[in-house]
Amino acid sequence: MFSFTAYSYPKSESLKETLASSTVAGLLVYVFLIVFQPFGTESFQHPYKYLILFPYSVFFGASFFILNLGVLKLSNWNIGLELLKILTVLIVGSVISYFYNTLYISHVDLSLGNYFYMLLYSLAIGIPVSAIYILSRYIYLKKVHESTAQTISGQLTHKKPANDHQLLNISSNTTHLSISENHFLCAQSMENYCILYFTDNGETKKMMLRISLSSLLKQIETPSIRKCHRSFIVNLDHVKNLKGNAQGYKLSIPEMTFEIPVSRSFISFIIPQLKQQVQ
Repeated sequence: MFSFTAYSYPKSESLKETLASSTVAGLLVYVFLIVFQPFGTESFQHPYKYLILFPYSVFFGASFFILNLGVLKLSNWNIGLELLKILTVLIVGSVISYFYNTLYISHVDLSLGNYFYMLLYSLAIGIPVSAIYILSRYIYLKKVHESTAQTISGQLTHKKPANDHQLLNISSNTTHLSISENHFLCAQSMENYCILYFTDNGETKKMMLRISLSSLLKQIETPSIRKCHRSFIVNLDHVKNLKGNAQGYKLSIPEMTFEIPVSRSFISFIIPQLKQQVQ
């Protein structure tokens, strides 16, 4: 069980994705309330009953959104942390919902016992559904990415070699470097520095420059040289293998001793480019 929760999990990586998932979460709560009408709402009679129930979806959706924003920039996310996040959402949402239910719907005195009843009800329904959602999303993304990677990898070894015409001119403080596009392999961000990997007379070399990854990208970006991760720039012409997992993809370049990650926010740019190269 504990080993399972340690598996990496693809959390939302953009504000747009976070907003979309939070909206869906809130709407699912609303659908659940309309269909099952828990917390005594089945006995609540009002001409605008369904309108009065709608704030519950706002409470849980907003809690989901705020918690997601808090973990947006965190790395090494896993299934255990995702479960903990959802548990926190359920607790926060149940607290706000309890006050709303007590003060505006039930009109009864506040009671710790009544709150625990609502909390247990929320956990009893929310945890199993959330666990199924997490596992299903993980398996789905893993299968999709693995299948795509297998298809593309089978064709990457047969793609045409890159042209050796364009010259990349890189300037950083007093350092000036010119590298043929075909010789550039990748670049890795290391705080305020970048490590450049390139080939020279058949040998793989690296050079550290005091420059940000974004500044470097502005100087060297081409149709083949792209940012694929918040810490990596890669020359897609040199990619010979692609691996997929639930988190995204990893690129392999024969000259490199490590794999280059592709974060989910860059998949829509990198994968179509690789597909275009092997067509």
